[in-house]
Amino acid sequence: MTSDAQDPTPHDLLDQVADATARLLETVRGLGDGDVIEPSPLPGWTRGHVLAHLARNADSLVNLLIWARTGIETPQYASPFLREFDIDAGAARPVAEQLRDIEAAANRWSALASTASPENWTATVRTRAGRAIPAAEVPWMRLQEVEIHHVDLAASYTPADWPASFVARALPRVAADLAKTLDPATPPFDIQATDLDFTATLTPGAPAHTVLGPAHSLLAWLIGRSPGRDLSGPLPTLPAWR
Repeated sequence: MTSDAQDPTPHDLLDQVADATARLLETVRGLGDGDVIEPSPLPGWTRGHVLAHLARNADSLVNLLIWARTGIETPQYASPFLREFDIDAGAARPVAEQLRDIEAAANRWSALASTASPENWTATVRTRAGRAIPAAEVPWMRLQEVEIHHVDLAASYTPADWPASFVARALPRVAADLAKTLDPATPPFDIQATDLDFTATLTPGAPAHTVLGPAHSLLAWLIGRSPGRDLSGPLPTLPAWR
């Protein structure tokens, strides 16, 4: 697997999150109340569900930063039930209320993240899935949520709008994740970006064919945000990404 992506520092990522959040808020300001109740591309979720999730995700990551700062275990979410309940409860709110909520939650997260010490970033916390990570991974978690769910609003922001720095970091990570969960019977293949120095073989053995296309298109296909019509080569069936 090859890529020219460089790992940014947590503070580099905070700047990227701030920029991504500003773009997201601009999109939300362009929505009407009728848009909020329309279905999103995510099964069972309206745009309002996506917006409510973006707000509550910021608060959940505040919990992880509190854990890193205090050393007191603070789960990302109190329980899976309450996570889903809060998203459902917030989904039908008017767009102005959704906007205020997302902005306030993002500001809470940013205020805590921007004052984290080097020692805080090295602390170990756990994601809601139980994965132990250094707190330095939390800004990247938030950046993924904002960029990917911005696309899920289906409101003019598309994978082609993802910043090159985000795509360059996400693509190899997603490819590595999926390589672990692909059906062993999947014919060997690799993926190759036409606009980035990136190639990855996702299956054991010599690749029988290559899936070729722009890096953002490959990423969108791998995470289920595109059917891959702008890619060339046979497209195997992929497992769900997270």
